[in-house]
Amino acid sequence: MTADLGAADALALRMTSLLLRPPVRPGTVAEVVEWFGAMQAQDLASGLWSLGTRLPGRTVTDVQAALERREALRTWPMRGTVHLVPPADVRWMLELTGVRSLAGVASRRAQLGLSEADADRAVDVLGAALAGGGRLTRAQCLATLREAGLGTDGQRGYHLLWYASVRGVTCVAPTVGTEQTFALLDEWAPEQRRPERDEALALLAHRYVRGHGPVTDREFAGWSGLTLTDARRGLTAAGDLLRTVRVDGEPMYVDATLVDAAPTPAAGVLALPGFDEYLLGYRDRTLMLDPAHRSAVVPGNNGIFQATVVRAGRVVGVWRRTIGRRAVTLAVRPLTPMTAGERADVEQALTRYADFLGLPPRFDWPS
Repeated sequence: MTADLGAADALALRMTSLLLRPPVRPGTVAEVVEWFGAMQAQDLASGLWSLGTRLPGRTVTDVQAALERREALRTWPMRGTVHLVPPADVRWMLELTGVRSLAGVASRRAQLGLSEADADRAVDVLGAALAGGGRLTRAQCLATLREAGLGTDGQRGYHLLWYASVRGVTCVAPTVGTEQTFALLDEWAPEQRRPERDEALALLAHRYVRGHGPVTDREFAGWSGLTLTDARRGLTAAGDLLRTVRVDGEPMYVDATLVDAAPTPAAGVLALPGFDEYLLGYRDRTLMLDPAHRSAVVPGNNGIFQATVVRAGRVVGVWRRTIGRRAVTLAVRPLTPMTAGERADVEQALTRYADFLGLPPRFDWPS
């Protein structure tokens, strides 16, 4: 029998799926990333806090150490965007979803003044430079490409680095200091799962629904970059791992083990990074975000999401950080009226972020 959910119950269930409320509490970076299958991470600082907010008590140093232990890695598995993914799943994800971002690559290369031969040579050059356990910073990779006679000015360098990773030759390794590094995928993550295509579709569908549900088939297609046909194929193939519910009359998918996990409304205050699955995992964000506040969260509709203050599952403010040598300044812009008590709750949530960084907080509120 298909359950009927109102908006409040759907939001509570979604916050559970997103690992932002009990009962599911992973204990490691690897478990968090495995739960989602892929987590938005084009901005590294946001990606680190996306992990930290789901691992209470851990510090940024703890999360960075986990990435150094290869509990997760970053690459471009879908939509041309960097994600954190389980190392053992990188190759099949690139083959399933990353390849779709190559569809328009010829026209993009033409705009950049690069040829297919240039791109393939870049892959060979980087592969040779990184062989044998090598690890190069972004600047070193670009210098290596220039030494091979390849242009890296403008967006050419980024395109060539992206292309080598989408082709499954390189991946983004943890930073050294503040510098992004690259390694060979085969050396950084030699143990790879090799599911058949339908199994891969089912696996990706289950993980997306588990980490975001309730969701529609179109939400899964939008997040994964798959065609709607393949998205539906994956959801069907996931079988009994998923359940269907109706949210205000619309059919949606949820993880079968979580369908009864949200009997009480979402509560509490969270300080989430801008590039978090909480918002970026969906096309329709109305459960979490009042359309009137969209321009404050994504100014100019340019794809750059502000960090959000979330109360009872809904966005009620945005915040910015400024890291100093002795403190982190946290500037809050409320989007709804806040009482003194509610401001105190926001400061408590932001203090958890300051603790994550290991710095005392300073708060900046509008006068």
